[in-house]
Amino acid sequence: MDPAKLPAEAVPLQNMRESFPGQPGASTVVPHTTVNITSDPPKDHIIWSVCCFAYGNLFCLGLAALIFSIKARDRKVAGDLNGAHHYASTALCLNATSTILMTIMILICVIVIIVSVVYLDQMHRYYNQFNYNSWFN
Repeated sequence: MDPAKLPAEAVPLQNMRESFPGQPGASTVVPHTTVNITSDPPKDHIIWSVCCFAYGNLFCLGLAALIFSIKARDRKVAGDLNGAHHYASTALCLNATSTILMTIMILICVIVIIVSVVYLDQMHRYYNQFNYNSWFN
């Protein structure tokens, strides 16, 4: 029996006798599938960090986020995806915190300006009802 002349399906891999699986001396062939999952490299959030640093550097969170984003990019280039993921998640948290705090500060400023304008208008109407300007005529 020459294996070179037989097709690949007919060539026995081992010399085994015919038996049923689970019996002593029987070989069990378990088919398995290997799946290689390639993970995308982590995002370093560098653009968001630069914007937080330039426009919303509240409590220096933008600077810290920028530093962690640069570290994440360095780790990604070096091939250390776990380290890059760690630094990127820290940069993400710092960027989100900085953005939320800056948004709250802008809303507070807008509310204070609106309340001040309304209060000044009420004061102006109150003093105009007594005609204080007539003394100077």
